[in-house]
Amino acid sequence: MADTVSISDSALRAEISAAGAELVRLQDRDGADLLWDGDPAFWTGRSPLLFPIVGEVKGNRLNVAGMAYEIGRHGFARTSTFTLVSSEPSRCTWRLEASEATRKQYPFDFCLDVTYAVRAGTLEMSAEVTNPGVVTMPASFGFHPALRWPLPYGKRRAAHEIVFDRDEPAPIRRPVDGLLSSATYPTPVRDRRLVLHDDLFKDGALVFDTLKSRGVVYGERLRVDFPDMPHLGIWMLPGAGYVCIEPWQGHASPQGFDGELADKPGIVTIAAGGSRRFAMSISVLP
Repeated sequence: MADTVSISDSALRAEISAAGAELVRLQDRDGADLLWDGDPAFWTGRSPLLFPIVGEVKGNRLNVAGMAYEIGRHGFARTSTFTLVSSEPSRCTWRLEASEATRKQYPFDFCLDVTYAVRAGTLEMSAEVTNPGVVTMPASFGFHPALRWPLPYGKRRAAHEIVFDRDEPAPIRRPVDGLLSSATYPTPVRDRRLVLHDDLFKDGALVFDTLKSRGVVYGERLRVDFPDMPHLGIWMLPGAGYVCIEPWQGHASPQGFDGELADKPGIVTIAAGGSRRFAMSISVLP
């Protein structure tokens, strides 16, 4: 089985690892790196996939039909080994299926297929979650790409910003001991622009749980689209050379929530025999 697979077209090259089906490298046509390198001095992640939960649940415990299951932050997909299903020059698909180990954390049968494709300067990332079981399956899914900050196009780090497609006047939330704050905070977005600086993240991620935009432009050169993902996290460790732009379906459990997984805010349900697709893309702008 391949440990990594490279896909490319005339404008982009991407490398994906069997470990977590994680995107571990993204380069433009000139070979410039657009993705964080996983420097362990800050954070070893690069673009982990979040499944079957996004964020944390209270006490790291899922409640399903009156039973408790221990599960860590962001679930187990990011630490699982995927199987390569197909590989072409510009496209590959990886699969993770339920096992004895996953059922100890999440008591459902599932099949998770993750596809990466490059086309005309765009990296398309999609995940299809299928429920082969006989009961309805609650789930969340999230993307977590860490993009270089600054990007390799000559602008100073302090000059980078994220421009939202729409105004974002709603308050945001913050993580509190891993959970979603019950308190809200004034939006840091002004005239659709989020000016990036380390102090933004001294209290952790910015969580947009009432989001109007379904796309942003970062650093004037990258566009991130997530047409069907209703939530967004933006995060970095102060001083690090990345910013994560994270489209999510779901988020950490709100403070005080300790109910059934199916009732957790942001969860979607997948009927027996059904499936749900989640997708985002990263495009290099001219």
